[in-house]
Amino acid sequence: MCGIFCLLSLSAAQSKQDTTIWEHLRRRGPDSSRDVTVTGTEPGYRCLFSAHVLHMRGLLTPQPLQDGAGNVLMWNGEIFGGLPVNPEENDTTAVSQRLESCRTPSEILSGLSAIRGPWAFVYHQRVEDFLWFGRDFFGRRSLLWKCASETLTLTSVAARASGPDLWNWTEVPAAGVFRVDLKEFARTGSVSLEMFPWDHGGNPTTSLESFPSDCRIVPNQAGLLLSSPVCPLNVSLPASVSKTELHPESRLSVGDLEKLLAGRERPDQVRHLIQVLGEAVKRRVQSLLFRPQELSSPPNDSASVAVLFSGGIDSMILAVLADRHIPSHQPIDLLNVAFKLQEPKKQNSSAKKLRNHKKDSLDSRSDPTGSQTFSPFDVPDRLTGRAGLEELQRLNPDRHWNFVEINVTQEELQKMRQERICDVVHPLETVLDDSIGCAMWFAARGTGAVEEDGGPTSFTSSAKPWWPPGGAMQPCQCGVVEWDVSKTCRSMGPEDQGGETLILRTQRKVWKPEAR
Repeated sequence: MCGIFCLLSLSAAQSKQDTTIWEHLRRRGPDSSRDVTVTGTEPGYRCLFSAHVLHMRGLLTPQPLQDGAGNVLMWNGEIFGGLPVNPEENDTTAVSQRLESCRTPSEILSGLSAIRGPWAFVYHQRVEDFLWFGRDFFGRRSLLWKCASETLTLTSVAARASGPDLWNWTEVPAAGVFRVDLKEFARTGSVSLEMFPWDHGGNPTTSLESFPSDCRIVPNQAGLLLSSPVCPLNVSLPASVSKTELHPESRLSVGDLEKLLAGRERPDQVRHLIQVLGEAVKRRVQSLLFRPQELSSPPNDSASVAVLFSGGIDSMILAVLADRHIPSHQPIDLLNVAFKLQEPKKQNSSAKKLRNHKKDSLDSRSDPTGSQTFSPFDVPDRLTGRAGLEELQRLNPDRHWNFVEINVTQEELQKMRQERICDVVHPLETVLDDSIGCAMWFAARGTGAVEEDGGPTSFTSSAKPWWPPGGAMQPCQCGVVEWDVSKTCRSMGPEDQGGETLILRTQRKVWKPEAR
């Protein structure tokens, strides 16, 4: 995941890049760092572009990338379809060439709409003096903005502020692509954002509250739209379903699930879902297979892909599908994060007897010797992860699975949360954002231990891309959302606006910390 930064200001202004933000961006892109400054005619504008590249595909292409016409592109994304990319070619080069050939806004929007994959970009169109930026339909790559007096700042990651600047950073809504007329900005000193929204079939995607108060939002006069990469959601309920009464608290039983899978149409639907998910994983794997001749091939004991692995159904499916498309001689790293538990306090004898009576059957299965040894890192995800590892080893015993136990103490958690994680997750600040952000940050570091014959051995994953349960699992996650909402609709009756609920829940997937 690359780090991109753009600071737009008047030429006379002495605006400088925040050194803290620059350090955060550099950590995101360790393979190449470069700054490019573009100025307009006097008394014009000034654009500072700073890009930091994490090289993953094709030849290493430093950014910001400036073409022969003077256009500047910063690209943080991956292309899995829609735009031809040769095995030895880098995504950034392909996008730059496509944008350079565009002569009208309609052609630029058409090119961006065709791309299948996650992206965020900033593009300076030199001849027209336009600044374009935006995120993909699902908002899978981070882009933040801050608009102040005579400046506009865009960045992949920010830093916490204090005082009146505390809430200045917000996420660029994944509602479309934005364009700034730089000539008008140089003349007036105010930022006007022309918006080219995604085509949602008339359903609003965001409110004006999501935009900086110091910027003026104007719709494009031609009414141009970005083509949506997904078909419109079916928000209607069949008449037979709407008449069915289902108690709100009811739950599907194992028998209900067996009947569901025994239906004639279900096996075909299951095979189709696995095919779609498998193709998504396959494309991600294939984009990593090419290595330039000047680079040595990685050793056979080094993994090219890692999975954030809890042993849950989503990470298990992702690992199984990756196993189908990664050469068998390459290991797969399974990154399992555990935060240290506090040792339980000693209890009096009567309380112990009561608890032991309730857990007799469970204890006999998990600890047949009768010894109760407390392990501070045996959290639920660690236990299910180990069980998942055993199942993967049974499915493919020839594959070397590196089950990386990433143990995080409370002291390390507090230290890194204050020094790094809070800045990376910012401006999201809920408990859930913090929990997800901490787990993903420690997983991305890839440092832990693997179990060898001689016991635990220190291990650091060599994989650049690591997959959280998301991304390739997006169709499955959307399906779960749809099933959950349709069940709610059936329980509340046809008069409930279940369709609107479904749309809102899907759109909320944009606001998540995974992109950073």
